[in-house]
Amino acid sequence: MDIEQKQSEHIDYFVKQASALKGSALINVVVEATSHPSLFAFSEILAVPNVLELEGTENSAYLDLLRLFAHGTWSDYKSNSGRLPQLVSAQALKLKQLTVLTLADTSKELPYDQLMQELDVTNVRELEDFLINECMYVGIVRGKLDQLKRCFEVQFAAGRDLRPGQLGNMLETLTDWLTTSDNLLVSIQEKIKWADTMSESDKKQRKEVEERVDEVKKSLSLKETTPYWLR
Repeated sequence: MDIEQKQSEHIDYFVKQASALKGSALINVVVEATSHPSLFAFSEILAVPNVLELEGTENSAYLDLLRLFAHGTWSDYKSNSGRLPQLVSAQALKLKQLTVLTLADTSKELPYDQLMQELDVTNVRELEDFLINECMYVGIVRGKLDQLKRCFEVQFAAGRDLRPGQLGNMLETLTDWLTTSDNLLVSIQEKIKWADTMSESDKKQRKEVEERVDEVKKSLSLKETTPYWLR
């Protein structure tokens, strides 16, 4: 079962859980979702009305925590840990995995020094073990550990939840891409048409040359068979 299918099943489960509960009863759902080893997307849970109702209440920190797991990184948590619930080990691991996904989205070649700083890892061995066991083995990234260049070369990374407003930018980018693709297709079609025209012209020209060659051959053949006194 691939990671996308697993995600869908887990998301459906937690959305149903969140939809059936209110207030402080949602705390366990948030903690369980952000601790789950196979869940890396949270926007659908964030969109549940009961979850959004935590805003401005005594439990609003758990809504902020869920937002952090949807869009933030380990560094973001450290910067705001004073107003967020303390993370259990499974949550800390998950947030570091999500941090790798965020970094992989910005660059396909991640220096070890940058990764160690962002993940609070003290040595290369610990970093490589984390990337292999907690990221590549889990299936959220694929890549190559380059010890000589001291970097992680990303070949694939699972996508994270879109930030508010990011969808509009993505749609604009896709629209521009489609426009460019349409223009390119028109240009290619025009070149194909031109090539076809040139091909037909070339065929016609070649036929004319062949006909003239045949005429010359016939003329030469006729001269060879005609007695010299009749020429």
